[in-house]
Amino acid sequence: MLQDLSNMDRITQLQDEIQQLLLIMSNSIAYLTSRANFLQLSAEVPVTKQRNPEKFDVPEVFEANKKELVADLMVKAKQVEYLIKSLPEPEPEEAQAQRLAGLEHEMQIANAEYIRAVHRAKDLHAQVKEALLQILTDTDADVLAES
Repeated sequence: MLQDLSNMDRITQLQDEIQQLLLIMSNSIAYLTSRANFLQLSAEVPVTKQRNPEKFDVPEVFEANKKELVADLMVKAKQVEYLIKSLPEPEPEEAQAQRLAGLEHEMQIANAEYIRAVHRAKDLHAQVKEALLQILTDTDADVLAES
């Protein structure tokens, strides 16, 4: 059971790391599309739009920021890769089927115990109800006899 908890912790941690990786990717794309200036890539296609100078970063800052974004992505991708490699190998189907059959048997036993407990509780309830009715009936008869 402790091993299962450890594996679930790793899966949760992996999920968190993947979400952080996606967030870094999303923020990187947002930065690259919002802080880049339009450049002419082909002589046949002229640049028809320009951004205000305060809306884009100078080329040196833009390149430095791109390198930092790539480094952040690489670090997070390595963390995700490490967590994936640390996950246990999948259980063979036969062993998994045997384990599930054992759990099914345990569940049937627990259900039978539960049904017996419910019947016992109902019987006890009926006995208590009968005893209370008997006490009330006897008390009412005693009160009437005393009057």
